[in-house]
Amino acid sequence: MRVLVVEDSRSLADVLVEGLRDRGMAVDAAHDGLAAAAKLGVNTYDVVVLDRDLPGIHGDALCQMITDRDDRPMVLMLTAAGAPGDRVTGLGLGADDYLGKPFHFPELVLRVRALARRRPSARARTLRAAGIELDPMRRTVTRDGRQLDLSLKEFGVLEALLLAWPAFLRAEDLLEQVWDEQADPFTNTVVVTIGRLRRKLGDPPVIVTKPGVGYRIGEQA
Repeated sequence: MRVLVVEDSRSLADVLVEGLRDRGMAVDAAHDGLAAAAKLGVNTYDVVVLDRDLPGIHGDALCQMITDRDDRPMVLMLTAAGAPGDRVTGLGLGADDYLGKPFHFPELVLRVRALARRRPSARARTLRAAGIELDPMRRTVTRDGRQLDLSLKEFGVLEALLLAWPAFLRAEDLLEQVWDEQADPFTNTVVVTIGRLRRKLGDPPVIVTKPGVGYRIGEQA
């Protein structure tokens, strides 16, 4: 899952970014509306956590820009304007959820995950292929009934592969979906993570690698 945090308070943005990353999400940050619009133009996000009172482009205008997109992310407005009237206005602008400040961080995490599941392009709650079952909400994975203990990035890579199944994903696609814009595009972190994931999934091998094409879940040739 990839999230964009749009918050002009850098200290709060840092807390949100680090907290969501600790929950296994790929997270980028923008501190004004113009920077957010630029990131939305080049990256695909599942959820945008959006402050309303932003410099550059106001959060209300940015929300309307997002909701006009065809393949748009879900929007969680996170703002100090938390009165019932403000909530109605925010939802009327196209926001999918609204959370006032101050907030309880575990609740924010649950709301972000719930929004990602509601995104029109999202698949069923439990992802299944080749004997693997992955539950994004409970953060559990089994293969042929055997529980697997995966790291956050291993879980994210497997989730991305299952969402794309039966298609291939390039290493660049996995970097974009599971890591974030801080990831070095020339790093071998995807190869290393895929190797660890293969070992944990066990035999018979279930991650197919096609040189020049990418990775997918399926039977080895």
